[in-house]
Amino acid sequence: MFLGIDIGTSSSKAVVTNVDGQLLAKAIRTHTTSSPQSGWFEHDPESQWWGALIALCDSLRQQDVDLSRVQAMAVSGIGPCALIATEDGTALRPAILYGIDTRATEEIADISLVLGDEIIRRCGNPLSSQSVLPKLVWLARHEPDAFAHARRWYCCSNWLTQQLTGEYVVDHYTASVADPLYDLASHSWWDEVWDRYLPLLEKPRLMWTGEPVGGLLPKAARALGLPVGLPVCAGTIDAFSEAFGAGASQPGDTMVMYGSTMFLVQVTSEPQPHPSLWAASGRTVSTNSLAAGLSTAGLLATWFTDVAGIDEDTFFSDAACAPVGCDGLVSLPYFAGERTPLLDPHARGAMLGLTLNHRRAHIARSLLEATAFGVRHNFETMAEAGASPARLIGVGGGARSSIWPQIVADVTGLAQDIPEITLGASYGNARACVEALGLTTEHWNPVAQRIEPNPDHRALYDRLFAVYRSMYPALRIQMHELATLVR
Repeated sequence: MFLGIDIGTSSSKAVVTNVDGQLLAKAIRTHTTSSPQSGWFEHDPESQWWGALIALCDSLRQQDVDLSRVQAMAVSGIGPCALIATEDGTALRPAILYGIDTRATEEIADISLVLGDEIIRRCGNPLSSQSVLPKLVWLARHEPDAFAHARRWYCCSNWLTQQLTGEYVVDHYTASVADPLYDLASHSWWDEVWDRYLPLLEKPRLMWTGEPVGGLLPKAARALGLPVGLPVCAGTIDAFSEAFGAGASQPGDTMVMYGSTMFLVQVTSEPQPHPSLWAASGRTVSTNSLAAGLSTAGLLATWFTDVAGIDEDTFFSDAACAPVGCDGLVSLPYFAGERTPLLDPHARGAMLGLTLNHRRAHIARSLLEATAFGVRHNFETMAEAGASPARLIGVGGGARSSIWPQIVADVTGLAQDIPEITLGASYGNARACVEALGLTTEHWNPVAQRIEPNPDHRALYDRLFAVYRSMYPALRIQMHELATLVR
């Protein structure tokens, strides 16, 4: 038996599998995200991360799962985050979350000005709200008393690994997206930057995802009901673990995660940096990755169901009934700004082409088509970096809908595999544990459905995609003006 746990933004999940990848049990726990000010998002690690771990293990035991039989475990989580702590891992304040927290805009500008083009050359990414160092510098400037006591930096997964094993480590993938602290080409810390900005913080030891870190400490074992000394493997950021769990392991394999937001992760053989995407390390020294993300995806469906007073099933059935192209209606999905490739937190949503003949179903489908256009935009940007997706793997709650993956396949012209299990990162963590023991997982999670693009829809979608691409440049100034009214 193998235990995989994932800590998400609004919920956390755990699975127990056998060596063949069959699910023996699963559990879920929901929690809240604190937003003390507009644009700030935080988690308390003790109550929300460690508390979730305890609650999930309790839930598994209530399902008559004998956790004493677990042979290895791994934990992934949201990220990259900025959590400062003392030498023993005691958190000094809540963790600042990933790109949804936009407080460090001045620090992004300041560090970018100092380091210049070297950031792209070393890290493969420009600084953005995803970056860790600007948030740590923000803490040093705005909360100097707490920062003065800080000796370690953590993300979600490696802080939990510290609680489990006492080891201060971080996986290469998490380190490589903690910009600009990691040198992508050498797979090592960018020492000059770390020492310049964070001289009091100890650098965590780098490990590859899935490598055994150490044994479970007695105190943690008692709290979780697990065996003392249980091997704990290095976790990573949730989306990366989810890609591995779905079977994205060969260069060209590209995960499409249909969730509240949409995340895309492509496995590459070499670093493929692009100023509008997120280049990162891979699971092993011989692989790398290129990632992208839409700020809103399933959140658009949530918004419209609230506005229209319908449920989610009605939303998707409406979208399935509407004609391809929505009778000339094109939407922009930037309802919460946009991540890649725009990197514009002040972008805004739009609908173009509305007529008196458009109905609720047209709008529902148009929102799904907007996310598909966003995926295609990112794929074309990946191709500019020399990393064209070869095989799509659909995961997440939205992948269970027949209409949404089909629209993405039609808009991109790429076939898409839907695996049998789309549980997310927790399943990928269990899979990593099996491989850590030297066993193969090639037979895990076979393809349940293959979605082929409909060639009859390609010409229309090509025309509409051209309209989509022209809308943001034409409306950018007006979007930013409207955004200032909300701020």
